[in-house]
Amino acid sequence: MVVIQQLANELIEAEKTRKPIAPLSERFPNITLDDAYQIQLQYVAEKRAQGARIIGKKIGATSKAIQEMFGVGQPDYGHLFDTMMYSDGDKVPLERLLQPKVECEIAFVLKKDLTGPNVTPLDVIEATDYIVPAIEIIDSRIEDWNIRFEDTVSDNGSSALVVMGSKPTKLEGLDLSCLGMNVSHNGEFLESATGAAVLGNPLYAIAWLANALSAYNVPLLAGEIVLSGAFTKALPIQDGDTFTAEFAHLGSVTASFTDGRNVE
Repeated sequence: MVVIQQLANELIEAEKTRKPIAPLSERFPNITLDDAYQIQLQYVAEKRAQGARIIGKKIGATSKAIQEMFGVGQPDYGHLFDTMMYSDGDKVPLERLLQPKVECEIAFVLKKDLTGPNVTPLDVIEATDYIVPAIEIIDSRIEDWNIRFEDTVSDNGSSALVVMGSKPTKLEGLDLSCLGMNVSHNGEFLESATGAAVLGNPLYAIAWLANALSAYNVPLLAGEIVLSGAFTKALPIQDGDTFTAEFAHLGSVTASFTDGRNVE
């Protein structure tokens, strides 16, 4: 328990000072996935003690390529706090971050609780109020993104900030597995993908999360936001960058990045 508390405190201090720490998995080679989630839960408890409020969850490692890189057969998750949130078109301050990257995805906003186990995609549909485009800014408090799966889980799923789209859309009539998305960087088309990149369908990702959380007696609650997982690979960010993710039927979301430390 002392080590779990210590490592959670180290991650919070790294976030505060913007000085990354050595990989946990190198310092503690026998760390387990359960250890990692216990560290995350302690991190969450410390953040809440500092006044942050949980407003949802994020899902990561939803693509086969990322899972193969980590040598795992499942996604991971982290917690979202009110202090992370930005709106469509906002300027996002890079000085809050260490080594950030952009991921483009769909955010689900729930109208009913989802409590596993045995949650199905149909349950997810019934519990969802609406979806919106979202840009997640992931970040790592671990040096040089030198991470194993246990590192990113401990580090609250490598979460940092979220930019939420402004157009709510109901799920009725949408096939999320076929839903297309284009990403542009500074006005130039970058890449495209469909929802099939997210565990075959983002609905499956939300169902997986509800069931995985049940092992720790953590429900998904009405009103919470759930980021369902990236459609494409994570994209590095530089000062002055603007990213836009445009989704079929859902509209778009834009995030611009600026580093206040570079302003004279």
